[in-house]
Amino acid sequence: MGDGAGSGRGRIFLRSLLFLLLAGPPAPRPAGGQLRYAVPEELEHGAFVANLGEDLGLDVSTLSARRFRIVSRAGARQHLEVNLENGILFVNERIDREEVCEAGGTCLLHLQLLVESPLELYRVEVEVLDINDHAPTFPWQEYVLEVAESAVLGARFPLESAQDPDVGTNSVHTYRLSPNGYFSLEVQTRSDASKFAELVLERALDREQQRTHRVLLTALDGGVPERSGTAHILVMVLDANDNVPAFDQPSYGVSLPEDAPAGTLVIQLNATDLDEGPNGEIEYSFSGHAPPRVRELFHIEPQSGQVLLKGALDYERASLHELYVQAKDRGPSAVAVHCRVLVHLLDVNDNAPEVTLTSVSTPVLEDAPPGTVIAVISVLDPDSGDNGRVSCEVSPDVPFELRSSFRNYYTLVTTQALDREVVPEYNVSITARDMGSPALLTHSTLTIPVSDVNDNAPRFLQPSYSVYVMENNAPGASICSVSALDPDCQQNAYLSYSIADGHIHGMPVGTYVSINSDSGHMYALRSLDYEQIRSFQIQVQAQDAGFPPLSANVTVHIFVLDQNDNAPVIVSPMMRNGSMATELVPRSARPGYLVGTVSAVDADAGLNSRLSYQLLQATDFTLFSVAPDTGELRTLRSFLEQDATRQQLVVQVRDGGQPALSATVSLLLSVVETMPQTLSDFSEFSLPPETSSSSPLTLYLLVSLGSISFTFLLAILILTAIRCRGERRSHQGDSCSPPRCHCCPGSRPSSDGLKTSNLTAQPPTGTTAATCLDMPGGGPPGYCYKVCLGPESAQSDFMFLKPCSPPRNNEKDPGKWSQPSQHLQVSNQIKQPNMDWLPPSTQRPALKRYQIWRCGNRGRGWKGDVGLG
Repeated sequence: MGDGAGSGRGRIFLRSLLFLLLAGPPAPRPAGGQLRYAVPEELEHGAFVANLGEDLGLDVSTLSARRFRIVSRAGARQHLEVNLENGILFVNERIDREEVCEAGGTCLLHLQLLVESPLELYRVEVEVLDINDHAPTFPWQEYVLEVAESAVLGARFPLESAQDPDVGTNSVHTYRLSPNGYFSLEVQTRSDASKFAELVLERALDREQQRTHRVLLTALDGGVPERSGTAHILVMVLDANDNVPAFDQPSYGVSLPEDAPAGTLVIQLNATDLDEGPNGEIEYSFSGHAPPRVRELFHIEPQSGQVLLKGALDYERASLHELYVQAKDRGPSAVAVHCRVLVHLLDVNDNAPEVTLTSVSTPVLEDAPPGTVIAVISVLDPDSGDNGRVSCEVSPDVPFELRSSFRNYYTLVTTQALDREVVPEYNVSITARDMGSPALLTHSTLTIPVSDVNDNAPRFLQPSYSVYVMENNAPGASICSVSALDPDCQQNAYLSYSIADGHIHGMPVGTYVSINSDSGHMYALRSLDYEQIRSFQIQVQAQDAGFPPLSANVTVHIFVLDQNDNAPVIVSPMMRNGSMATELVPRSARPGYLVGTVSAVDADAGLNSRLSYQLLQATDFTLFSVAPDTGELRTLRSFLEQDATRQQLVVQVRDGGQPALSATVSLLLSVVETMPQTLSDFSEFSLPPETSSSSPLTLYLLVSLGSISFTFLLAILILTAIRCRGERRSHQGDSCSPPRCHCCPGSRPSSDGLKTSNLTAQPPTGTTAATCLDMPGGGPPGYCYKVCLGPESAQSDFMFLKPCSPPRNNEKDPGKWSQPSQHLQVSNQIKQPNMDWLPPSTQRPALKRYQIWRCGNRGRGWKGDVGLG
């Protein structure tokens, strides 16, 4: 047994350390643009290999943050590792060169180094240097060599060769034979530089003198220190079988495809023996030192010498198999002869490419610029030649492409801008195809989700909203709902609604409406009044929760719909102090005689403000009638003797709403023979106290109307005086003399002056001049009416008075004027007209004002000033 067979692992380490001390530290050697180091095998864990951080020019402090690492195949043993604190490449586990590299020659470890941020890839080769850690060994500790006694001097007997897994000078270098008197040893070198020993007969053998001879064969390697192995050879002297088999050639070579099936004939060996009989019958077998792997793959027919394939071959595992075959005859003192068969495997494209995702950076932002690295992909095909050359591509319908950085390494990058709202996720199909025939390919799918960026502003479903709200709505009621969409996702699509700041009639918009920030439902915060506000608009904003946030605005038009919530208000005649409105009617009045006009206003609009008049109660319905549109009260027939002298009427004013609202006014008409100058007092017809009371708003309205009326009256008097003075100059001798026509107050004596009503209002611009009608022949004086119309009076829906009444013979005392003393009365239970209800100028009826003066001596009537806008 060799002196190194029982050595411990400690002695191997000492030899490795001695090798490092003699050889010096490994220095990086460039090899094809990459770093290359050399390290002896069998180093302990943690042994220094190289300083990668210094050799690659990397900042050692950032190695950990940049995830500096060695990329290895799945399931592969990690012999080397990198210390991220100092960038040193060290031995992670013991390296047995004979295990890592089964075949001889240079043993290289290929390392792929990857560092991120930015992504960089390095290739490093580490050569595992052989150390003399194996001693030569023989197949048997002792074997028998049979030598015929007839062997001639100088006969050579090949001995079993010793095997040493080491390579180079560490393999078997020479043999030595223990001293003896019969044999010497001669070392031969084969064509592959391997050594084998031959025993040379130096002295004739004599079986009768000595049947056996024992010698010690020692095999020595060329390592430092030198290691050796021994075998005991027992030489048995036989009777003469003086011919040994002989092969055609000492070494054979054959090529075999790796996909050859079991049973394939590898080679037909042929050895010959000149002897006859059993001494010439040859048997073939593997030599004793054939490795187990060879015995698993191949089989030798003992009789025929055929070498057959027994197992499955794999070119990627071993491309060459070396078979040692011996031939031996069956005669006595048979001598085995040896030959070597080299089986070269031919590569077959039997391995599809392997696609490995080394580093994946997902998800990718949708605003990532073109050229952004998504993943690093490594492609490996263990086949050789064209069978191992691989091309890689992605499907053409995705915005990605592959760029080759190193051989069999690709980076997947973007080629254009991404849009998550269009494609939220990509399934990238990666196809790796080799160059073999037929070509093999591998499909791999990489799912790349696209993360959202807040690049879309909210969008309302409608460009604007129109909302119709009935007035007198309940505060807090929902009036409408707005909705917006945001194609982004997660918080970028979470929307909140708000109302932009603004004012409505001087009040903040927040006092009118509110909005639910989550749902977009809008609520009215107050009860709306059509007569105060008819429409308004607000700006609603929808804003997402992205960064920076994006928003959109929409205009909401809110229209208030009218509701019949205002009853008509009678403005003429107006009752005062709880008494009825009174009027005198001459008994001589003819049918169609105009007694007066009932005027009312309604703060509503449209049909809700269209008024109609009707006679609700009367002492005698056959005597009076009310015009339903104008409210004019006229006589239907002449008075009879039996008619009551006091006629009590109740006139109702009704609007056109649903349900309709109404107001009534009570009139007391006194039928007199002659028209007195002053009106009688009808205090006995007092109304109930509750109807005569007036609200403060009514009082304020009356005071305002009185002030305005006084101002208008003063202007009218001045204008009338100026006009009458001009008429007096231009109409000298006219038939309308002052005693006959009383349109011009200045032409009468002060004692018979015109008495005007206390409700006189200034006529608007554009009124017509007074029209005087006179009865010839000394009849009763005519009536003079002054009609004041607005510029748009032709468009009015209301007709209150006719411009001028025909002359009547119902005045008995032309020398006296009646004293107007009628009163207007409005119930405090009716809502006062709101002047803010007026529609726009293009929609509302023209304002009409009628001012009536009765210019007769004894006639009297109401003077009304009614305005509708």
